[in-house]
Amino acid sequence: MHIYRLFLSSLTSLILLFPTNSLYASEQGLPSIGDGSFSTTPQQEHILGRTWVRMLKGSAKLYEDPVVVSYLEDLLWDIAEHSQLTDRRLELVVLDNPTLNAFAVPGGIVGIHTGLLQAAQSEAELASVIAHELAHLSQRHYAARIDENRRNQPFMLAALLGSLLVAAADAEGGAAALTSTVAASQQASLTFSRQNEREADYIGMQTLAESGYDPSAMPRMFSRLQANARYGRKPPEFLLTHPVTESRIADSLNRSASLPKPSRKPNAIDYALVQARINAFYSKDTERLLADIQSQRKTRDSDELRYATVITAMKAMRFATASTAFDTMNTAFKQKLPVQLLSAELNIAQKHYAEAAEQLKKILRLFPDNYPTNSIYADLLLRQGQTSHAIAIYRKLTEQRPQDANAWYNLAEIQGLGGNRLEVHLARTEYYLLTGNVDLALRQVKFALRTPQLSESERSRLKTLEEEAKAIRQQMKKVM
Repeated sequence: MHIYRLFLSSLTSLILLFPTNSLYASEQGLPSIGDGSFSTTPQQEHILGRTWVRMLKGSAKLYEDPVVVSYLEDLLWDIAEHSQLTDRRLELVVLDNPTLNAFAVPGGIVGIHTGLLQAAQSEAELASVIAHELAHLSQRHYAARIDENRRNQPFMLAALLGSLLVAAADAEGGAAALTSTVAASQQASLTFSRQNEREADYIGMQTLAESGYDPSAMPRMFSRLQANARYGRKPPEFLLTHPVTESRIADSLNRSASLPKPSRKPNAIDYALVQARINAFYSKDTERLLADIQSQRKTRDSDELRYATVITAMKAMRFATASTAFDTMNTAFKQKLPVQLLSAELNIAQKHYAEAAEQLKKILRLFPDNYPTNSIYADLLLRQGQTSHAIAIYRKLTEQRPQDANAWYNLAEIQGLGGNRLEVHLARTEYYLLTGNVDLALRQVKFALRTPQLSESERSRLKTLEEEAKAIRQQMKKVM
């Protein structure tokens, strides 16, 4: 629980330091929360989020499948485009965590546990959770919680966010921390939270409808979460910070009935593919999962189930089964980018490297900056022993995705294979800064400065990183 105590102290200090100088306009027709003035500014919330996400990345395991991450990023930005957010400085963090949870914290940090993708039965249900979280951000509910808790219970917000950090790194510990935190909350704070939740429900459903989804997906998802809590060993982590009651579900159903119900979005099929990848990744009995999918195909065969067969059979090393399932897919379905990438992955798994390389280069000619394609291609190049080419691709990825800790970590590892000592230090420095390990970042800079025959530009870059690391450390000290 060391991480939790550290973050609790840090966040509490930051909250108490915030001056009063921002205004908030409540949503017309919704409950008025407070007097409309907040003690934090959006920029201060952004700083808080930057501090929090560094600690999160340094303590929780990040999910690395680029196909899944890219899909979620596209979905987030599509929904954000139709939200009431004015500050679009968003960052998605996908956590390798099978628990059912999602969260948004000040600074535009949106987190999704992979377990949520297993629980949601459609893209619309997943989108409803994201829209709900974006509504919390757009309505600045965290700023409202800070002010409310200043008056009633100053440490409550810090405890909640600190528990959220632990839940991301350790589901059991986080659940216990959240349970005790909520139990300690005063009734006034709980009532205030319910008001926030109702507001986020209403605005989130508006966002859903404007994004092209059926707004009733939100109460359906809430009902599913509530059912999991009723019959599960413990309630989903999401419910511990987003309490769901029968009256709230009924209220959201009534509100959704008054909103337009758009037709199903044409790209919704991609969700089934992403869910298949998640299910295969977490399966502890791949043969049984494969048998279940094959059984489903006997009664309602589809391209989505064939995709699930391929990705699951690949994990089980059943390549003949995977190839047969892929070959029976419809021609039009095979043209979808995730399916083309699956074909390349299948060739890589079978060590058909030349065929996979041709497939990936063909895709890159059309989409040169595509994240999952470049990531899979870099992995292929490493298997082929083309380290220099792989390094070039990962350099490109870190330029395009400077906040991607996984990309920097992989670049550092690949630079090590290439024997590029200085570049290893540089990439590791960036990785440590993104994960809140400032002392380790400064150590890497120190080692790098000892590199013989440094050019002036290299020395300048290292000095810049050193100053950045010191600035980050000072910012963290202010809130510790």
